[in-house]
Amino acid sequence: MARKSAPPPNRDSAERFNEERAAYTLRGSDQPDLDQGVAAIRETQATLPAKPGVYRMCDAKGDVLYVGKARVLRNRVANYTQVDRLPQRLKRMVSQTRSMTIVTTNSEAEALLLEAQLIKRFRPPYNVLLRDDKSFPFILLRADHAFPRIMKHRGARKAKGDYYGPFASAGSVNTTINAMQKLFLLRSCTDSFLSRRDRPCLLYQIKRCSAPCVERIDEAGYAELVRQAKDFLGGKSSSVQRELEEQMAAAAAALDFERAAMLRDRLRAATFIQGSQAINAEGLGNADVFAMATKAGQVAVQAFFIRGGQNWGHRAFFPSHTEGLEEGEVLAAFLAQFYEEVPPARTILVDRELPEAELLAEAFRAGAGGKIDISVPQRGDRRRLMEQAARNAVEALDRRLAESGSKAKVNREMAEFFELAEVPQRIEVYDNSHIQGTNALGAMIVAGPEGFIKGQYRKWNIKAAQTNDDFAMMREVFQRRFARAQEADPDRDSGMWPDLVLIDGGKGQMSAVRDALEELGIEDVPLIAIAKGPNHGREGREVFNFPDGRERMLPVNSPLLFHLQRLRDEVHRFAIGAHRDKRSRAITASPLDEITGIGPARKRALLLHFGTAGKVRAASLEDLQRAPGVSAAVAQAVYDFYHPGG
Repeated sequence: MARKSAPPPNRDSAERFNEERAAYTLRGSDQPDLDQGVAAIRETQATLPAKPGVYRMCDAKGDVLYVGKARVLRNRVANYTQVDRLPQRLKRMVSQTRSMTIVTTNSEAEALLLEAQLIKRFRPPYNVLLRDDKSFPFILLRADHAFPRIMKHRGARKAKGDYYGPFASAGSVNTTINAMQKLFLLRSCTDSFLSRRDRPCLLYQIKRCSAPCVERIDEAGYAELVRQAKDFLGGKSSSVQRELEEQMAAAAAALDFERAAMLRDRLRAATFIQGSQAINAEGLGNADVFAMATKAGQVAVQAFFIRGGQNWGHRAFFPSHTEGLEEGEVLAAFLAQFYEEVPPARTILVDRELPEAELLAEAFRAGAGGKIDISVPQRGDRRRLMEQAARNAVEALDRRLAESGSKAKVNREMAEFFELAEVPQRIEVYDNSHIQGTNALGAMIVAGPEGFIKGQYRKWNIKAAQTNDDFAMMREVFQRRFARAQEADPDRDSGMWPDLVLIDGGKGQMSAVRDALEELGIEDVPLIAIAKGPNHGREGREVFNFPDGRERMLPVNSPLLFHLQRLRDEVHRFAIGAHRDKRSRAITASPLDEITGIGPARKRALLLHFGTAGKVRAASLEDLQRAPGVSAAVAQAVYDFYHPGG
């Protein structure tokens, strides 16, 4: 490895790219910047090995401009010094480069995977970016209990069990889980809920659970239901249906009509799941289908997810920073980032030839647990499926362009209504959430021209203002937010300063915020307070308060009003959700949390042994020492905490 550095996370890449594109047109006066960039690259190149790896190009502030991978680092990086052969886009990048960070790898496939991870982490302005901050939902059949639970799962797959997915949306996975409950009667409740039951819950009454909590089914019978569920989700739906049909016929022949009716209802649930597949994927097994459409400089990628011959949904993606790249390069870069967190299917169908398709397949092999086939279907059902995906890609892009046009118009109207010099690129919206001053919390969401920027949402635990005083809480939030901004970025050139601040509240909140910023010497941040209008906002007539005391309103059917209401509703959602999380943690807090050296495992051991924190407090030193998993030193620390006088 040649160098190491830890550049700070990049600000929103779309904003940075637009600024840099406007600032670096590389006229003659820009030649010194280009020379400095080439010199920095040559300095790094001199120490590079002839090995595969990943390189990061960084600007003068340490922000990552570009992440690339190479089979031979020395040769790949040398290409950037031949500026006459570079396209204008890469010349701009070289002109901003002041340092490089190099990481060597064992193979080019390993470099490709690391490149995708770093692009997702730093979001560089010169890489193709998969702009989607939503993780994909999976169905999880847990394997850490005698009666496995079926549940929706997002995020890291740490829990022991079988994962099925990805599904395109939470709606599609919820629908499938509901149908699976009707079909296989698997429990969806938590382990703690299961252990406390002494009679069946409502799900048993409506025939969506077999009630293992009260032994209405034994462990062997439940295991059989789990086996059938795994077969069904694994692509053996036809055999499961035949098995249910045979059981229903046998029950009817034995005059057990109640059981026959129950099996009939389960068969209907199976038919519902299969009938809801709008895409014919029979015989395809596990496959992901990708088709791309381009128009007016925009790109859309339509993805279909096929598992076990069943369609598990589809989603459109809109990669950014695709200017000047071949369509195959864009799709290849998209796939590398897409499969960075989603396990790939064994079959990947694409609508065009990809550069380095064999390298992609090799890199994806570990995640799939076997050989990957990336191909362009030419005929038959696969070709028809690809054509359907291509049509969906075109339609999704047309909708996106139409929405972008309406968004641009609304943004222009917002700048005019709020008397801004230009369309705001960064809008911050603030709200507080508390109950009678307890567990008080301030929240900020961020929005740009293209929508919400969820990676930049922030929340603050209110420290000083602990009374039921919204004004004091808002003042504290702004003092902390902008004092830190002044310290970290006094020149305001990082893109992290707002072009518009919206405050949920009226004149009182506006006055508190204005005073807080004036104390910090900040007087040029546009402020607007959004208050409920007549009849407490039931008519949708919000009042917009300006810093100078003016009030303005928008027509009830104004698209701008709807947009601003959506911003206000989003900060409500975020603030309330964060407050609920904080309140839940406070409810479950224990005095044991305050004892130095008592972690979760020892806390659990003490509570399991004594029952409650109160009994731990009342225990003698000898009793504490007898608790399993508690050493003499820990017992002494607990006893001393509750008996400071000896």
